[in-house]
Amino acid sequence: MLHLAVRMAGHRITALIAVACAVLGGAALITGTGVLAESGLRSQLPAGRLAGADVVVSTDQSFHPAGDLPIALPERGTVPAALVGRLAELPGVTAAVGDVSFPAAVIDADGRVVPAEEPRTAGHGWSSTKLLTDPEKVGGDQPSDAAEVALDRATAEAAHARVGDRVQVVAAGRAAARYRVTAVVDAPGAGILFADPTAARLSGRDGSEGGNGGDGDGSNTAARAGTVDLVGLRTEPGAQASVAAAARETIRNAGTDADKKDANKKADKESDNGAEVIVSTGSARGDIASPGAGAARSLLILLAGSLSGIIMLIIGFVLASALAVSIGGQRRDLALMRAVGATPRQIRRLAAAQASVIAAVAVVPGVGLGYLLAGQFRRMLVDREVIPDGLPLTYSPLPALAAVLLLGLAVQVSARGAAWRTSRLPATEAVAESRVEPRTPSKVRIRAGLLLIVAATTLSVVPLLSRTVLGAAATSMAGIIGAIGLALAGPALVKGIGDTAARRLRPGVSAPTWLAVANIRGYALRLSGVVSALAMAVVFVLTYTLAQTTVMSATAQDTRTGTLAQQSLSAPGLGGVPAGTLADVRKADGVRAAAPVSDTTVVWEYEMFGEPEVEAASAMILTPAAQDVLDLGVRDGGLAGLTGDTVAVDSEAARARDAGVGKRITLVLGDGSRVSPKVVAVYDRGLGFGPVALSHDLVAGHTTAGLDQRILVRTDGTAAAQRNLAELAASRPGLALASTDTGSGDSLSDAPATVWINLATIVVLLGYLLLSIANKLVATTAQRRNEIATLRLNGTTPRQILAMMRREAAVIGVAALATGLLLSAIPLVLLGIGFLDRPWPAGPVWLLPAVALTVLTTAFVTVELPTRQALRTAPAHALSARE
Repeated sequence: MLHLAVRMAGHRITALIAVACAVLGGAALITGTGVLAESGLRSQLPAGRLAGADVVVSTDQSFHPAGDLPIALPERGTVPAALVGRLAELPGVTAAVGDVSFPAAVIDADGRVVPAEEPRTAGHGWSSTKLLTDPEKVGGDQPSDAAEVALDRATAEAAHARVGDRVQVVAAGRAAARYRVTAVVDAPGAGILFADPTAARLSGRDGSEGGNGGDGDGSNTAARAGTVDLVGLRTEPGAQASVAAAARETIRNAGTDADKKDANKKADKESDNGAEVIVSTGSARGDIASPGAGAARSLLILLAGSLSGIIMLIIGFVLASALAVSIGGQRRDLALMRAVGATPRQIRRLAAAQASVIAAVAVVPGVGLGYLLAGQFRRMLVDREVIPDGLPLTYSPLPALAAVLLLGLAVQVSARGAAWRTSRLPATEAVAESRVEPRTPSKVRIRAGLLLIVAATTLSVVPLLSRTVLGAAATSMAGIIGAIGLALAGPALVKGIGDTAARRLRPGVSAPTWLAVANIRGYALRLSGVVSALAMAVVFVLTYTLAQTTVMSATAQDTRTGTLAQQSLSAPGLGGVPAGTLADVRKADGVRAAAPVSDTTVVWEYEMFGEPEVEAASAMILTPAAQDVLDLGVRDGGLAGLTGDTVAVDSEAARARDAGVGKRITLVLGDGSRVSPKVVAVYDRGLGFGPVALSHDLVAGHTTAGLDQRILVRTDGTAAAQRNLAELAASRPGLALASTDTGSGDSLSDAPATVWINLATIVVLLGYLLLSIANKLVATTAQRRNEIATLRLNGTTPRQILAMMRREAAVIGVAALATGLLLSAIPLVLLGIGFLDRPWPAGPVWLLPAVALTVLTTAFVTVELPTRQALRTAPAHALSARE
């Protein structure tokens, strides 16, 4: 069977090239997506500043929902400081360091902030050098009093500072102070090192520095008193594993002892914030060193998951389409085999074996291309600052194996399906039908296609019911499902077009036009496959691109309408807005209102249809003063109640999760703390401001920096007020003043990184789709060599044949555009109504002309070139030769 399949494949090279291209592209896409998914699951960040610690004890920087993948937590958790002494007594431990971190930045001689890798955690105690490097890499002495500091080499060189110099440092949001440099540490990521008592005071771990009672001006670190960020252990050679095991046992025993002493006290197996304490060694230290950067791994999983569904749909469609053309060109051979005794099962096995041979040849370069594609995609993510540069991809044979298995299954199903009709027909009927198409399309096929189109139309209603990103995603899915329905119902549609055109033909019409119409009527199945493939390209580009741009525009509209403040004051280089800034802003002339606003991530635990669910979501951190600078579209309750243990939620989430005003919801904060705040407000503009707004008091002590990220300022709108704010920002190093005007949101130049990632994905998938369609058109046209040769022997000139084929190409292109636009129209109209309150989406005006030009060019070029090639062959030779 295999030998016969290979011999048959040798006579159908043109058609099988389309199959090979479909398999090659599919293997590349599946492998590339698999690499991203595997990297999200297995890749680890470098240990960085914890490279010198053999064992690290910290809170778990991930939330582990039951039966699902872990969710990365971006905020630094804490562990009890009492653990440092207990762990130091373990056998094999040579040093135990309780590391703390806090915002810190150096100001150079010109008054500019020296860039740091992570300003929010750049400050540390001197003892953390034991986790970084060997003592001989430290040039100088350790800081011994509150006015001394040590710098890592990169920071010292950028600030042009040497041992003995004095530098200005902004630490933990306090005013800039002068410090004497006592040492330069030659280790990357060492940061700005203070004397240990000074670091404990600045980070609030000694309990002497409280906050301001939730006013939002500066940090509130009292909640972290008596804790450290992590405990790093250095061990004797070869003792790493035993120390790690002993540390885990110590943590378990400490928890048991605490329970016995006080039933109301949390066990030491949990940190003071409620997150589990874990022990990490080896590559697992990377996520502990940079918890915020570790969240990028979750993003890779989400990206791979969101891409996998549409990729598999398109690959399945393209493969089935290519194999239908390939098997369709061999119907006469298969029918003759039936006539000489081959069973239906043998015919299907032969078709599947032939397709498998081609797939086996094409899948190898496709897998290699997939690994390269994943590397390019990672580079784009790094360039857009979506993932850190230090996060590597994980390469293994697993994505390649997945590609082989999935494509092998798809090829087998598609090939057997394409050969099903021929294999089931009686031998004589199969031979008789092998030269023509069935005149009447299958009713079952037509009904299935119409049902899919109806289902797609029904799915298009989702944006009217859910004004969320998931609701917008239904638009794209509806378009693709509709295109698949068109592929099934297409023969009846094309035949109807041909019958209508034939009835309207005027007497004396030109021969090429008459022949084109006759071909459309007689070969509806052949043409419908091409039309539906091109229509899918139209639907895919329009729905996916315009869904992205519409959501972007609606988000900008929400943000623009809901932001009452004209200016935003931030200090990214300092790790947060310094203490006292808010009070000074409120005193400035022309300022009507000012309020701090920050962002974090929470995990929302809720029940859906009686089953527990979790969802990670972005969240704002607000004070009651936010109502003077933001209008969230509150429909119930009020932001004035955002004090203490309270939150406000978006109306979409409130409706779906029964989280109205007065209800309590369960959240896991960014550092792993589980809280049950009370809902005090429900608002409408969740698309622009996120599904949750947390009280500033609720989050105090549960963020890495403990500082506000920005201050929104509403002025009287005069130029004098603008000047006063600009002068205030200029008088304090590190402060940046910016307008809150986000623009219309309709321009792709304003698109966030996630939108560019999605658009890049669309381009890659469109390239694969168009290449496959082009190959299919070439194969379809090449299989008509006998038809073209017969026409020439009957007196049709080459010019008339070219004119006939061009008219068919025009019908293909116009029909694909028309059906693609019709399938896209309802989803996009409903999307526009649901998100923008108008019956059209937002997006670039050039998109539709570009799509039309691409589709028409593809149709004409891929028909013209093989037709000209066929005309170069003598008619008699074409009829005598097998393809």
